[in-house]
Amino acid sequence: MKRDYSKWCSVALITAIYVLAGVAGVLLFRFTAPVIASPIVRLFMADVLATIIVWAFGLLYENVSVYDPYWSVFPPVAFLIWAFYTGVWTLPVVLLLLASWYWGWRLTRNWVITFKGIAHEDWRYTKYRSQHPLVFHAINFFGLNMVPTLVVFAAMLPGLQLYDFPVTGNLSPVALIILYFGFLVCLASATIQLIADKQIHDFRAANPGKYCTVGLWKHGRHPNYFGEIQFWWGIWIMYAACGGFDWFICGPIAMTALFLGISIPLMEKRQLANKPGYAEYRKQTRILI
Repeated sequence: MKRDYSKWCSVALITAIYVLAGVAGVLLFRFTAPVIASPIVRLFMADVLATIIVWAFGLLYENVSVYDPYWSVFPPVAFLIWAFYTGVWTLPVVLLLLASWYWGWRLTRNWVITFKGIAHEDWRYTKYRSQHPLVFHAINFFGLNMVPTLVVFAAMLPGLQLYDFPVTGNLSPVALIILYFGFLVCLASATIQLIADKQIHDFRAANPGKYCTVGLWKHGRHPNYFGEIQFWWGIWIMYAACGGFDWFICGPIAMTALFLGISIPLMEKRQLANKPGYAEYRKQTRILI
């Protein structure tokens, strides 16, 4: 059902879809409590169910981009709901909430700015749709919807563990310093992304069809991705400050691998094919800042 609505009607439509997905996730979380004791497992199941609902509406509207805001919406909302569910409002949790909502606001804001409407699909999805028609639906469900959800959930796990730590008074001065450092890393990361957004939007408006070479983009080809990767490492640093040195480090590692192994190479290939001079810029500029 390929339909075209105005931008703001499309935003309202996607908002309604996400509210529906969120309500379904909350109901699943609540009503599976008698049979599944682990709240983390139930949260994961709710996350998967919400993703499936968003994916289904993407099929309905023939647009994988319906999933795009999910990345920035689920973590801050889930962290906030988790605080109410656990009743934990310690300093690490409050810092986590401040950082995640600032990050989520920035990323969602950028989506709203660049979003053109429900009829417009991101070029990456269109590429997969045209090049792999026979297996596109499998790529769509697993690769474009479920894998990002799984990676983000894995990266969230260090943050969710902060709710299990004792009160801040039990943290040593060194641990508190590391905790605040991780928080500042998160804030700096989202701010880098915010600045990079402004610079590339202004540049594209003044120089249509050209690749951005000003500001942060002069020093790194993907400052926005750099900020994204660094944000999740900032959350892990906060977790490490509270004594978390275990397998949860796999979350930010998986996030880093996703960008370095998939997102950045895909973007670089497109830029090399469509932007004259990008190859030289690529030689002179680092991938990240």
